[in-house]
Parts: sequence; C-alpha cells; structure tokens
Amino acid sequence: MMFFIFLVAFPIILIFLLHKTKISSNTNLPPGPLGLPIIGNLHHYDSVTPHIYFWKLSRKYGKIFLLKFGSTPVVVISPAKLAKEVMKTQDFAFCSRPSTLCQQKLSYNSHDIVFSPYNDYWREIRKLCLLHLFSLKKVQSFSPIREDEVSRMIKKISHQALASQITNLSNIVISLTTTIICRVAFGIRFDKEAHEKRRFDELINESQDILASFFVSDFFPSLSWIDKLTGLKNKLEKNFKCLDEFYEELIEQHHNPNRPKSMDGDIIDLLLQLRKERSTQINLTLDNIKAILMNLFLAGTDTSAITVIWAMTALMKNPKAMKKVQEEVRKSVGKKAL
Repeated sequence: MMFFIFLVAFPIILIFLLHKTKISSNTNLPPGPLGLPIIGNLHHYDSVTPHIYFWKLSRKYGKIFLLKFGSTPVVVISPAKLAKEVMKTQDFAFCSRPSTLCQQKLSYNSHDIVFSPYNDYWREIRKLCLLHLFSLKKVQSFSPIREDEVSRMIKKISHQALASQITNLSNIVISLTTTIICRVAFGIRFDKEAHEKRRFDELINESQDILASFFVSDFFPSLSWIDKLTGLKNKLEKNFKCLDEFYEELIEQHHNPNRPKSMDGDIIDLLLQLRKERSTQINLTLDNIKAILMNLFLAGTDTSAITVIWAMTALMKNPKAMKKVQEEVRKSVGKKAL
C-alpha cells in the first residue's frame, strides 16, 4: 500500500524514482534525512499524508532532496518550475516508469502502454492506439454507448430519489465507467446480477488490491523470498492467471462467427483485425493485445470514476458552482429535447 500511495499521491510535490541507478560515492547527491542501514528512510515514511511529509522535508532540506526506500534512491522535487523541467523539458530522461514485480507481471513484461519504457516499441504501440483505437472518429463512434449508459444511470438515480432511497454515488459512477469500458472494449454489457458481472467486479477489485500491495522485492531484491513467504507472490500469480483466462475467453468469443453484433468494431475486434492483417510496424501478438486490454481494464475504470466522484464532491462543497453547473446541464438537455 505504501508504494502505491507513494507513486500516486503528489498534489504538492513531484516524485520520480531513480530505479536501478548506480550511485557512486563520488556522485554529487542532494541533501536528505539520514536513513537506517538496509531500510533507509522507510521507517519514518508517512503513507497516510505523504504530501505533508514531503512538504515538511522540503522546508528542511530544500527544493530537491534525496530519500532511500530500501535499496531504491528517490529524488523529491517540490517547486513547480523544477517539476516542469523534469516533466516537460527533460521528459525523455524521466518518462519511463520504474519496473516493479507486479506491473511487470500484469503488463506481460511491459508490453502495454502505461508501463512500457520509452523506446521504439512504446512509440509504435502508442501510434497504433492513437490511430486505430482512440482517434477522434473512433471515440465519437462510441458516443451512443456513453449516452445510453449515462441515461440508464440518470433513470436509476431518479427512481431512487422518487422512492426516497439513499443513493451511493460512488458505486453508481464506478458501475457506469466499468460498464462503458466493457461495451467499448469487449462489446459486452454485463447484467448487474449476472455471474460474469460479479466476476468482472471481483477481478477489478483483486487487481487493484494487488497493485496497491507492498512487495519487498521492489525495495530489497535480495529479500524477494519474503514475498513468497507472505503469500503475496502466489496471490499475484493467481490474479494474473485469472486475468489471462478472462482475456482468453474474450478473444475466443470474438473469433466465434456467431458472436453478438455488439462485438463488431469494438477494441478487441480492431486489435485482432490489425494482428491478422499485419498492418502495424510491430508484430502484434496476443500478449500485446492482452497487455493493452489490461490498461483499459484497470486504468480505464477506477481512474475515470474517481475523477467524477471528486468533481461531485467539490461541487457539493461549492453551492454556487453547483447551481451554475445545474443550469448549464438543464439548458443543454432542453436544447436536445427541442
């Protein structure tokens, strides 16, 4: 959990890992708090409010300071000007994500877009996705699916309101994003109570839990046996096997000549067609396709839902902004009705 929060929680500071970087005794390192042997600064890392923890350290050690999480050196950069230098000016030097045990496994050895290092493969797979999967024309072609699911959501909320039932907005929005992803990527709409829907939700929850887990081997490679001892590595292997079987079933369904019409032109269909035609610069394998599905499956559901939930939370805390948004939405709906 600590490692996941460290990667994503930086509203004030920018963190980038210098993973597998050899630092010699002659290197001019930035200042930072002294750590303990072996574990470095892990013992006093605040995983609950990391942004406050890093902010306090920046006041003491300056705009750039160094930490050690186990054997992994970590440079923390605070000011926006320096963050821009890293994220934009020197983007090529820092754009690759650190390699971890979990992401390597779930991404089929970095054959996806999110975790693939910046290289020729990444450029080609990104080009493939931009031209064929996420082009403006393709995204617009999926608009009926989005509109249908939003309409279903609004009806559900309306029915609950009329019945004076409590509406759990978080669950409804998460259900909305997962259903849209299923229809766009897989050509399937799982019924709420169906076995496949429960299986889909369980896979998402289990995968997100494993991604948020703390793997000792990521920070202490020589102690990787601990992940086996705790059962975490077996849990990862089991989760990967379940995901792989799920992808295989979806691909097999798309090969079936009697498949539902809803699968025509979805993302799996497009990827299989590109593989068959060999019309890409890379030799598109089934593992490549599964890795891309993993990005859609995991990164496309939770992130979208969380964005909407936080936006709604901010609106509820700002009545004036909420009223303005309501007026704009009602005007837009009125124009469509006319």
